[in-house]
Amino acid sequence: MSHKVIIPIGPYHPLQEEPEYFRLYVEGEKVVDIDIVIGYMHRGIEELSEHKHFDQVPFLVERICGICSTSHPLAYVNAMEDLAGIEVPERALYIRTIIAELERIHSHLLWLGLAGHFIGYNTVWMWAWKYREPVLDIFEMITGNRNHYAMMKVGGVRRDIIDDDIPELKKTLDELIPAVNMFKGAVMDDPVIQARLKGIGILNRQQAIDWCVVGPTARASGVNIDIRRDDPYAAYDKVSWNVIVEKEGDIFAKTKVRILELYECIGIIRQCLNKMPKGAFDADIKEIPPGEGIGRVEAPRGECFHYVKSDGTNRPIRHKIRAPSYVNVASNKVACVGGTISDAAITLAAVDPCYCCTERVAVLKKVDNKKILNGWDLIKLSQEKTAQLKEGLRDGKSG
Repeated sequence: MSHKVIIPIGPYHPLQEEPEYFRLYVEGEKVVDIDIVIGYMHRGIEELSEHKHFDQVPFLVERICGICSTSHPLAYVNAMEDLAGIEVPERALYIRTIIAELERIHSHLLWLGLAGHFIGYNTVWMWAWKYREPVLDIFEMITGNRNHYAMMKVGGVRRDIIDDDIPELKKTLDELIPAVNMFKGAVMDDPVIQARLKGIGILNRQQAIDWCVVGPTARASGVNIDIRRDDPYAAYDKVSWNVIVEKEGDIFAKTKVRILELYECIGIIRQCLNKMPKGAFDADIKEIPPGEGIGRVEAPRGECFHYVKSDGTNRPIRHKIRAPSYVNVASNKVACVGGTISDAAITLAAVDPCYCCTERVAVLKKVDNKKILNGWDLIKLSQEKTAQLKEGLRDGKSG
């Protein structure tokens, strides 16, 4: 008779950069089930947004994630521009695309390095992060920041890309090509890596559709989706590029998709630099009318979705955010089951999860569905507990 054993991964674990809890049910070495527990990183971004001026919100949502920190503000400004019917200057559309694709490069290289580290190929980790550094240097040159670039605003961008910076940007892109070629050879042609990643963590096409996964996780399973092509924004409909799709659905396919997408990113940025017109880069929006809007962006991990509602008071009265990891992480209910314990960690990491993007807060309800605790109630309870602990410490000292 088989006996199930529970193996916890998290909420604090060397594999995970952020707290999250996965409870593995195993029989021998085989994973037979998994529970996914989220909620350790909830920071109330949506609630905070509803108390900010519409021009302050991009700075807030930029901090949802440090790695894809331009995806959320870009989705937000797309939603506000949809709401207000704002026409964005063409130069700003090209600049937005350049920033978004530079971010995709640095995000994919970061994932590639961590993937190498997780399977014991620390040389891949060091190489990937080495070649990511010049990309972050480019960000610092054109935006002033290596992360949290503060470029997106409703109606355009906050800073122009000056002509003097373009040669350095092109030089960095040229130097990236040999590095990507090296990764393609070192990772995709290595028999040990193939043996370690092929056939592991499989999510087939139908499972990918059933679990609604997005981004490289979906494209590695043969699902041909990409918001940049399917619902174009910024300047993606003004340049030519290919959607990378693989069909195997395993971790090796997810690796191939991300490596091959690096070539597409470089090509998109080059075209934008060559085709970007002169002129204004900001429509200088001062007021937002009442209405509703949605914004969709293909973040490095997949579709990032923002919904905003305005009552004309220049602040969102409702702001709903869905990040790609919210659906991708859930697919581990399928991808991890049937594999071994030693494969579970890399399978969990293969979707490139961002837990800060993912978190939600639960609302306690009575049987009759009447809400009895809202966000402010939860904050009050937390503050009261802190006060009780302080009082207890004082009493203990005085005793």
